[in-house]
Amino acid sequence: MNVNQSIAGVPARSRAVENLVHGRDTTDGAGVRLTRVLTHDLQRRLDPFLMLDAFRNENADDYIGGFPDHPHRGFETVTYMIAGRMRHHDSAGNAGLLEPGGAQWMTAGSGLIHSELPEQQEGLMEGFQLWLNLPAAKKMQAPYYKDFAPAAIPEFTADNGVHVRVIAGASHGVAGAVQRPDTLPLYLDIHLPAGTQFVQPLAAGHNAFVYTYRGAVEVVGTQVVDRTMAILANDGAEAIVLQAEEAARVILVAGQPLNEPIAQYGPFVMNTEAEIRQAMRDYSAGLFSNGPVRKD
Repeated sequence: MNVNQSIAGVPARSRAVENLVHGRDTTDGAGVRLTRVLTHDLQRRLDPFLMLDAFRNENADDYIGGFPDHPHRGFETVTYMIAGRMRHHDSAGNAGLLEPGGAQWMTAGSGLIHSELPEQQEGLMEGFQLWLNLPAAKKMQAPYYKDFAPAAIPEFTADNGVHVRVIAGASHGVAGAVQRPDTLPLYLDIHLPAGTQFVQPLAAGHNAFVYTYRGAVEVVGTQVVDRTMAILANDGAEAIVLQAEEAARVILVAGQPLNEPIAQYGPFVMNTEAEIRQAMRDYSAGLFSNGPVRKD
């Protein structure tokens, strides 16, 4: 493939694949089977992203328990549904229903307790949860929560039939549902018909990865097959060029690194061990259940 494609008529060199990651099968919540793709050992390399879980289960026994009440502090969670229905409740009294094609953006900030439980007894449950770090100065900000119905996710279809849903950031002049300062995240769901390609500009210095969840794509000669993450090299290239010989679907995620210390203990992500100990004390004291949640 020719890696010198174009963005609005200007030649663009594609970032190459630095490494392929196949993820680790695990269980979380009340026995939900999932694949942990972005694991703890990749947090520095993919700063500001902390975790990516991918789930695709047709057997209800593998997801029916869901994720009962659990706390978070110091980062953001982004849940994006491909198939199935998931109900959210939190300690501030908010509730929402995630449906196929919908997204939920939650800033845990100073602390929040929430649950995510399936609202179905059978059928496919599929989607992703991404953890996005917050800068030290904002880790104790008021929590934030917002659901986005499928129709609220901006999308476009290119002339060659490539369909793009813009969850965060912007793509080819289309602004996403969410814009965030500090980390400037890009989050795209890209559907490529067989024999097509897609070019997405990427900001210099931003860490980026692609995760294929249907079919396979090629990036500078490297095949990225179903259920595989490709970490993109920070090689000075100003774009990513995806080539699909067969029909494929991928998510593309990129963001500006914070370059700050990361201290994590389970659902708490701070900058120091002392802050982690304080988070544990605050949770034990019931302080995560109080206070307003911003909901735009």
